Amino acid sequence: MIMNKALYLLVIGLLCFSATNAQEFSFGIKGGPSYVMGGQITGRVGGGTDFGGTVEADSKFKYHGGGFFEVRFNKFMIRPELIYSAMETEFGFPRRPSTYAVEKISVPLLFGYNVWGPLDIYAGPAYQKILDASLEGNEPDQPVIVQNSPLAAQAGIKAAFGRFELDLRYDRTLASKEPYIINIVNGGQDGYGINTADFDDSRLNQLLLSISFKIFDSAANPGRRKGGCYF
Repeated sequence: MIMNKALYLLVIGLLCFSATNAQEFSFGIKGGPSYVMGGQITGRVGGGTDFGGTVEADSKFKYHGGGFFEVRFNKFMIRPELIYSAMETEFGFPRRPSTYAVEKISVPLLFGYNVWGPLDIYAGPAYQKILDASLEGNEPDQPVIVQNSPLAAQAGIKAAFGRFELDLRYDRTLASKEPYIINIVNGGQDGYGINTADFDDSRLNQLLLSISFKIFDSAANPGRRKGGCYF
């Protein structure tokens, strides 16, 4: 708790300093589709009847949305964000498919550089909090463990068009692969054709395509810009 408070104060202090000394700053909202990748499960053979193959999840499109605050110093920028992501992949088990769904909040701190005109490149770390995770057919009261570390890395490119931005980004978890055993419904009409299995890799990564809108932009409102901290 003390470390969380210290980190919060450090980020706020950085933003206050940045807003005071920045040549430009802006804040706004963003959202768009996400292409989600990841997930691998291997069945355990028991009694010679259970499925023992490895199934890699199929990628799926989902969505994300959130907000940002950006400060610029000539060609450089600092951009903290808050992003909600709904993610899904699908396992093609022998009898029926199973959806692997995860919801998370990401707090990236991005550092960027203006390479030309409206184009910026950027990268940085992100803190990620898992809100919910589920695997269809997973036996009741078995939690789905998505990651063993809250850290991730993000990198991308964006283009500005007035108050709008188009942003393409790769979001990769820095958690390590940590297999664990799960039990999936096998028998009856609702069975998936796989029983006891190893969740070899529960990590999910994603490509995010975002459209951003600047609610406020000091470059477009020079008369309103003042010094000081805005928090």
